[in-house]
Amino acid sequence: MGTAVRRVFVSGGRLRAGWRILLFLLLFAALLFVFASLAGLFGGAARGASGLVGQGIATLGAALGAGWSLLGWLERRRPGALGFAWTSSTAREVLAGLAVGGGPLVLLAAALALAGWLEYRPDAGSVGAYAVALLGALLALALPAAAEEALFRGYPFQVLVEALGPVVATVALSAAFALAHVGNPGASAFALVNIFLAGVLLSVAYLRTRSLWFATAVHLGWNWTMASVLDLPVSGLEVLDTPLYEPVVRGPDWVTGGGFGPEAGLVGTLGFALALLAVVRLKMLREAPEMQALRPLVDGRP
Repeated sequence: MGTAVRRVFVSGGRLRAGWRILLFLLLFAALLFVFASLAGLFGGAARGASGLVGQGIATLGAALGAGWSLLGWLERRRPGALGFAWTSSTAREVLAGLAVGGGPLVLLAAALALAGWLEYRPDAGSVGAYAVALLGALLALALPAAAEEALFRGYPFQVLVEALGPVVATVALSAAFALAHVGNPGASAFALVNIFLAGVLLSVAYLRTRSLWFATAVHLGWNWTMASVLDLPVSGLEVLDTPLYEPVVRGPDWVTGGGFGPEAGLVGTLGFALALLAVVRLKMLREAPEMQALRPLVDGRP
């Protein structure tokens, strides 16, 4: 009986992947409750950019706390093995990620403008206010992007890759990533399919480099370019306002995404496809020697 029970929980001398992921979710939920309570205590029910930052801090703290704890306790690995270790490649990964995430959107916005489906009209503001708004948006959006990467491409994803392989892990966590956006205003089936594709892009970004810095930079480059540079909604949310100009979106919603933003239209599909192509084809993207020395879980797959 003891042996049979042990087999339910243990395989090859280690706790089975499903139980490890369950432990992560329980610990994450407990830590999120603590961090969210502290954020509410000190910041109240903030909205807009402040709300994004507060939510990002709470989620990032909980995801990293749970991931690092289990990585050390169950896997006997250092925290950096999760993917946020600073290596000789990190600065390059961050710059490349921002370009990979934002570049396709700029190209596609130009195409929409040429087609007459996207126009920008003058708005109030100054050059100084514009520069401050862009920089502030970059910083405000960085925390939620890092938080989502730590949650969806962090410990649970890496345990699944080790146990079942990258394809199963990518499909499962990309589906979870899409489902996490079901409650966003105006979320449609098209939008959820595109967000699933975003999950695939970000999973491949991590797998190419073992770097959550790179995956976060791709995520941030996309969100910042869309929300701040182009002043368009992100996943149905419009929490930022860029001075000097205001977009006017025309054309069919199935192309432009309408009120949900590009992620609900063909523009989003093409943008994610172009970014994924760049991640797959860029020869500079590889696992840094320092990261390899930390032995990420995904490197241990037979």
